[in-house]
Amino acid sequence: MRYIIIGAGAIGATIGGRLAEAGNEVVLAARGTHARALRENGLRLTTADGTRVHRLPVVEGPAELGELRPDDVLLLAVKTQDAIAALDLWGAAEVAGGGTAAQRLPVLCAQNGVESQRLALRRFARAYGVCVWLPATFLEPGVVSALGAPRTGILHIGLAAGGADARARRIAADLEEAGFDAPVVEDVMRWKYAKLLGNLGNAVQATTGPEPHPAKAELFLRARREGAAVLAAAGIAYVSEADGAAAWDGRAVQPAVPRGGSSWQSLHRRTGSIEADYLNGEVCLLGRLHGVPTPVNEVLQHAANIFAREGIAPGSMSIADLTALADEAESRHR
Repeated sequence: MRYIIIGAGAIGATIGGRLAEAGNEVVLAARGTHARALRENGLRLTTADGTRVHRLPVVEGPAELGELRPDDVLLLAVKTQDAIAALDLWGAAEVAGGGTAAQRLPVLCAQNGVESQRLALRRFARAYGVCVWLPATFLEPGVVSALGAPRTGILHIGLAAGGADARARRIAADLEEAGFDAPVVEDVMRWKYAKLLGNLGNAVQATTGPEPHPAKAELFLRARREGAAVLAAAGIAYVSEADGAAAWDGRAVQPAVPRGGSSWQSLHRRTGSIEADYLNGEVCLLGRLHGVPTPVNEVLQHAANIFAREGIAPGSMSIADLTALADEAESRHR
């Protein structure tokens, strides 16, 4: 199989680089200054094993590859807000022997949140979910670090519509050989909903900074309680904290220093967008559908989007100010 990494940022480049190290054929799809840096200088990937430079094929779209191959695997690692454009572009690409990528090739959705699987299933006949537990950092073009050890990350894989198949197991075997834990599961969305709850604090970190603080932890817990309430109201099952801890604890540990997560990194790179609509916004959506107030998540979503749209530096807001906004929003729902 050839792996085409659509969105070679922190997650995509780490997976692509590690797969290449294990002897797999890999193509990186990226845009702009990042694509230029990857072409000119290679992918500089740092893991717990050290730093390597990978000289891999880099494209900005499928036209540069010509017809795709029947054995290609598309790994979608763009943020969810960019997923529709990427799925439409790559889904329409022709495959040797007839048909399009959407008709014939598997697409693996490796994003935070739960919406990308639905977007993929509307377009692709073969869509898989990947629950990503992979601490990685991408702050400058062409340079990515992922310092997890003893494994680089944990990637639960399964069919987006439920179940598992031989292709998922073959892909998982490649990922295992490349340094990841890659359990094949029948219920991948249960893992992704659990991860969604864990990502509800991303907006807190992005707006107030990655340094730990009791008030930040408390605001995250308030957002998580709202998330658990809406999932219960919607009848959506998710993996328990105990089961999640058993799968993740000690498997991909990185040095204990404050690290900006994916939302913080988006603000740092001034991308102009952030994934809050598909994290806190998912909770707000379910809350509105099922009559559950979600004032804390509404505040976090709104604040993160303002930061992204206006190019405000991450960590510029005090946790006291953000908490006050959440308190005020909650009071209006009492």
